This record gives sequence, C-alpha cells and structure tokens, in this order.
Amino acid sequence: MIHEVDEVLKALLKGGALTGSGIDVAFEAPTRDWAARRNAPVINTYLYDIREDVGRRQRGQMSVRDQDDIVVKRRRPPRWFRLSYLVTAWTKTPQDEHRLLSAALATLLPRETLPPSELPAAIGALGLSVTVTVAGTQTEARSFAEIWSALGGELKPSLDLVVTVPFPAFPDYEAGPAVTEGATVMIGGIEGDPPMSEGRSHRPHQVAAARAARKDATDRRTGRR
Repeated sequence: MIHEVDEVLKALLKGGALTGSGIDVAFEAPTRDWAARRNAPVINTYLYDIREDVGRRQRGQMSVRDQDDIVVKRRRPPRWFRLSYLVTAWTKTPQDEHRLLSAALATLLPRETLPPSELPAAIGALGLSVTVTVAGTQTEARSFAEIWSALGGELKPSLDLVVTVPFPAFPDYEAGPAVTEGATVMIGGIEGDPPMSEGRSHRPHQVAAARAARKDATDRRTGRR
C-alpha cells in the first residue's frame, strides 16, 4: 500500500506546475552521501513517519456487495494511516530550489482530496478518498531539526506532506447465502385459543420483485441507467 502511495505522489509532482520539466522525483533518504551522488535537479520525497489516525478507527463490520447489491462478504472497516513525507528540492542554487518548492506547492495545494478513480486498484477498490495535506501544522513527535540531525545533513527548506490513506483490514468473511424465500407468519393463541391461523408467506415472486427494485435503485445511484 505504501509503495502505491509513492507512485501517486510521483505522478502528482511530475504533473501540474512541473509538467514537462523533466524534474525527477526521488524517495531515498536525503543524506549527505545521496546529495553528493546526484547530478541533476530533483525533488526528494522522503517518508519519515507512519502513524495510525486512531481518531478514524471504526468498529464492527462492513458489507461487501456484488453487482446485484447482494451481500457476499463481510470485513472489518479499514484502518487509516498518516504517511508523512519530507519534500525538498535539490539544485545548484537556493533560488532554483525555492522555485521548485513553489511549483511543488502549487501542484499539491489543489489536490486536497484524491477520489478512488484516481488511485491504484488496491486502494481505489475500497471506494474511499485519500486526503493530502501540505505545509500544515507539525503534529508528529519528531521535529524537522531532529530529522535532519538523524540524516546527518544540514537543515533545508522543506514541505511537510501528509497523505492519509486507508489500509484494508483482513481477513474477509464469507456471508451466508442470500434469502430466496420469504418468511411464513402464523398466529395462534395460548393453548389453542384462538386456533392457529393459516400461514402467511412472502411468495417467491414477491422476493424477486423486491430484489429487482433494490437492483434498480442501485443502478440509479451508480449511474448505470
């Protein structure tokens, strides 16, 4: 899941204000050795922190439905994680680095929410949007000064980029077979007074009509019609 978020960010940063610039996007730790090896302008997007967003944790189960809106599986709600990236620009001059950071900021700010249709299949299949926060308030336990100290480099201008992404909870549980026959209701008194009435049941055609109505409502909701 994390590597798929990397690919999403790479596509975002190579587009927008940086379309056609040829600027590379790297995910390596921006250490002094890495900086000495680079030979072209690059935007470094270093993943420095992974934490669960416990405020979004849910209990219970979610229903997984097929194309006919019938429950076929049940699963636990996904867990949400905050992936924090340190975004820096590396060129020969500070002015060019600032221009790259400005372009990255202009590219990321309009993309606060990424819909499922723009996400890789493994994430998009959950039907949930991913949120992107750039240059927000520093809320993690480690400060940027501590991060740069751990990397062994000098402090550079950077953008704090946080992607909050759902992670599926496993395993899935098979649901029981769909109901194809209606319930039968019989009413009677205690000790047979009044006597037990004849059973009143949902007929198969009524069950089929209810399923067709449910499918029709699903088609209208998803735009199939």
